[in-house]
Amino acid sequence: MTTFDRRLTPARPDLAAARLEGTVPAARYVAPRLMQVASPLADLRRAPSPEASLDTQALCGELVDVYEVEEGWAWGQLRRDGYVGYLAAADLTARVEATTHRVVTRATFLYPAPDIKTPRLDALPLGAQVRVEATNGDFARTARGFLFAAHLDARAPHARDFVAVAETMIGTPYLWGGKSPAGLDCSGLVQLALAEAGLDAPRDTDMQEKALGEAVAFDDALTGLARGDLVYWKGHVGIMRDADALLHANGFHMLTTSENLRAAARRIAGAGAGAITSIKRLL
Repeated sequence: MTTFDRRLTPARPDLAAARLEGTVPAARYVAPRLMQVASPLADLRRAPSPEASLDTQALCGELVDVYEVEEGWAWGQLRRDGYVGYLAAADLTARVEATTHRVVTRATFLYPAPDIKTPRLDALPLGAQVRVEATNGDFARTARGFLFAAHLDARAPHARDFVAVAETMIGTPYLWGGKSPAGLDCSGLVQLALAEAGLDAPRDTDMQEKALGEAVAFDDALTGLARGDLVYWKGHVGIMRDADALLHANGFHMLTTSENLRAAARRIAGAGAGAITSIKRLL
């Protein structure tokens, strides 16, 4: 019997995507309805409940193929990385619009008027996408309010050094399933930083380890590593800042931190999480 990764396959026993008919068994098959994330950040959960595990997050402007909306929950698949799960229907809109700009700072405030003294309406995180309708002095007007224009960029993601992007996240709280400056997990940090350099990456650690880069040979001394190398354990990943320093969002510190790789590897192994499984280098 063929098995499918539930994280990437829009299929349940009672419902599946129409494109999977004949491949995945389900009681019924439906075509997707295209929707868009309207909130600054939308949690994608494993089940339709605020108490369900947080698997990942979608940023403002992301597109979602929705297969069901029921009792306040939308079940669908994120177009950016293919993750499947449940989002609060209130975080989505059926009024899909082409975005023109994205947030390039850690976060930026949304105001009701082009005036920093007005009460902020919300905050949009790094990577959020918006449609700018007009400019008003230093501000960009969107359908939801005004953003400081210098915090936006109309170009495609183009950071020259994804590690430098990751370094701006040092001190960010650790959050399982998080992928914003408000909270990150290890693979979310990698995905977010690479996205700012225009590089697509899968969401979870095991997916990234299979898909990203070329394997680098390493020994017990962990020598010969370079900035940008990705270091993988089972269920964990970190980014090398140089030959010695590892940058990672981790549950030990409950923060995104920078520390000596060898010290971190000893601690992780001592905690029962095992040895490094691979080191990958992006070419």
